[in-house]
Amino acid sequence: MAKAGRAGQHTRSRRRSERKAVVSRGWQIVYNVPPPSRGWNVRDRQKNRRKPSMTEILRTPVTDASAWRTADYPDPAAWTLMLSDAHVAELNAALATVKAAGGALGFPRDAFPLPTLGPVLDDMFDEIQYGRGFQVIRGLDPQRYELDDLKMIVWGIGQYLGTGIVQNKEGDLIGQVRDHGDKFEGPDPYLSGVRFYRTSLDLPPHTDSCDVVGLMCVRRAKSGGESSVVSATTIYNEILNTRPDLIDPLCDGFHVDLAAKTGNMAEVTQQRIPVFSYYKGALACRYNKRQLELGAEKSGHPLTPAQQEAIDYFRELSQRPDLRLDMMLEPGDLQILNNRTTLHSRQQFEDHAEADRKRLMLRIWMITPEGRPVAPEMLNQLNTGPRGGVVVRQ
Repeated sequence: MAKAGRAGQHTRSRRRSERKAVVSRGWQIVYNVPPPSRGWNVRDRQKNRRKPSMTEILRTPVTDASAWRTADYPDPAAWTLMLSDAHVAELNAALATVKAAGGALGFPRDAFPLPTLGPVLDDMFDEIQYGRGFQVIRGLDPQRYELDDLKMIVWGIGQYLGTGIVQNKEGDLIGQVRDHGDKFEGPDPYLSGVRFYRTSLDLPPHTDSCDVVGLMCVRRAKSGGESSVVSATTIYNEILNTRPDLIDPLCDGFHVDLAAKTGNMAEVTQQRIPVFSYYKGALACRYNKRQLELGAEKSGHPLTPAQQEAIDYFRELSQRPDLRLDMMLEPGDLQILNNRTTLHSRQQFEDHAEADRKRLMLRIWMITPEGRPVAPEMLNQLNTGPRGGVVVRQ
């Protein structure tokens, strides 16, 4: 249940029948992405000068359930859904139904029927959108499935929690988070257009370019690779309490670097995106420190001292042990995160030598236009329109 509170509290007023109507036809959004554009780079900066932020700035702490600390969840059972044998049987039956119909990713919710698990996932949708913002689903044995079958299961579950979108320039609906062996120079993959998830490096706290992200563990690393989640809402409250002068710089907006996502090394977001926004009673966050710094450099709008201090302080808070929740995902675990209210990170890992034992996660990006309100200026994160996925570029 959501905590009672005043400022920043968003009630769970959504009607489930309305959401089902959206989800059942929402699969078209996956492919309804504007055609590739040349992006937005430093040459365009004179055409897109700074404008005042549209974001309402909240001056009081948020007290809803999205504001949590490590001590609030001492027992993992509070955020873990253990699948029953009946739930697993339903997933297997739904998988068989999809495979009999052709077995292609991109199918809608109605094609993956889950008579008893479906209502549980509907309740989980509420918790992800309006509650703590994270959940782990446990109980599948990945060794019993082919990799393509696991992808379809992840996609099928995802359609009860949102609508899947394209997540990389290769056009993947389910991405493989592993060390791909991509080559890059120096310690920063972004400078070579390489995304961190394709490496074994430490992945600092960040949000992804979607509303909800799901990550299934297929295989653990030899060592390392622990996941951490932190409440963006709590970070906001901490900044408001200790450094209120840094709230405005974070709400002003930043051009975000997109090189690693699109392959265009000069591309940044067309509009400035705030780190925090408050809209229709809901606080939302979008943060990736390195992308903010590179976006400022490429757009010709260098960070002000206050902006740099603000994003540095944000990073410091996001890694505090009393704020972050650490978890090691086991094979079969499916972690679900609200990208607007939580940030996630990953420790550097060491892989096994054998290819079939190397760390492997399956990722799904989802949008939830029927869920938690998000300010319009935060929706076009990839230069593909509101909640658009990554443009496919071979």
